Amino acid sequence: MHKATGVFDILTTSTDNPKILDFCVAPGGYLETSMWHDPRAQATAFSLGTDQGGHEILMPPNPRIAVKFMDITMLAADMGVDTIPAGHPDFANFPPRELAPNRFFDLVICDGQVLRTNVHARAEYRESREATRLTLTQLALGLDHLTPGGTMVVLLHHMETWGTLCLMRKMHQFASVQLFKHPKCHAKRSAFYMIATKVNARCPQATDAIEEWKGIWKVATFGSEEAYRDVMHASDAEVHSLLKDFGPRLVENARPIWVIQAKALEKASFVKGASRGWGPS
Repeated sequence: MHKATGVFDILTTSTDNPKILDFCVAPGGYLETSMWHDPRAQATAFSLGTDQGGHEILMPPNPRIAVKFMDITMLAADMGVDTIPAGHPDFANFPPRELAPNRFFDLVICDGQVLRTNVHARAEYRESREATRLTLTQLALGLDHLTPGGTMVVLLHHMETWGTLCLMRKMHQFASVQLFKHPKCHAKRSAFYMIATKVNARCPQATDAIEEWKGIWKVATFGSEEAYRDVMHASDAEVHSLLKDFGPRLVENARPIWVIQAKALEKASFVKGASRGWGPS
C-alpha cells in the first residue's frame, strides 16, 4: 500500500514525534508497519478483546504503543451523547470519554470490520446496524481527532453502495483522495482502501461531516427502526444529484479497483465454467 500511495509519508515528514490512532488494531499488521516507517511514532490503539470475540494481537509489545481493549462502537460520550436513555439495552455498557478533545493524531487507521465471532456479545438491536455504527464511529472520531494536514486510511466495501458514494464525495471536499486495492490479497472481494491525505480537518465541510456522522450514529444506536430507515434512505433526487456532481470522478477513481476485482473473479473457481448467458451452458 505504501509503495503505491505513500500513505506513511505523513510520519517521516513530521518534525515532531508523529502520533497514530488505530481504531481496530488486531492483528496489528498495519500499525506495526507504520511504526517501522518511523520509530519515533507513538500510537494509541483500540481492539475488541478476545473475550468478546476479537482477534488476537500478533505484533510484539512496543512501549510506544498503548492498546485499550474495548468496543469502540459504544463510545457514546466521544460521539457527543452524555445521557443514555433509561431502559436502553446497553445502558450499562457505555464507557466514559476515551479521547480528550485536545488529542490529535497525524495518521488515523480505520480498518475495523464487524466480526461474526462476537455476535453473542451484541444486543439484538445492533445486528442490522453494527456495520454502520462501526464505520461511523471510526470516521467521526478519526476526523475529529486528526491533525490538520494529516492522513486517514479507511477500509471500505462495495464501491457502488450509497453510503460509500456519499463518504467518498464528502472526503473529496476537504482531502486528497486515493483508492487502493491489492491485486492479490482479497482481490475477489468488494473491499478496498480509501487513503485521504492532506486532510483539511478543521474546514466547515469537515466539521459538517463529523456532525452528520455522529448524528447518524446516534440514530443507529438509540433510534427506532423507522428512524433508522429514514436516516439511511436516499431520495431519487439525492441520488441523481450525487451522480451528476460526482459520477464522473467516481468512475475515474473506481475503475482501477473494479478492474482488479473483475480480473480476480474471472479466475475464481466458482466462476470458471459457469454459463455467461441466460440459457443453459
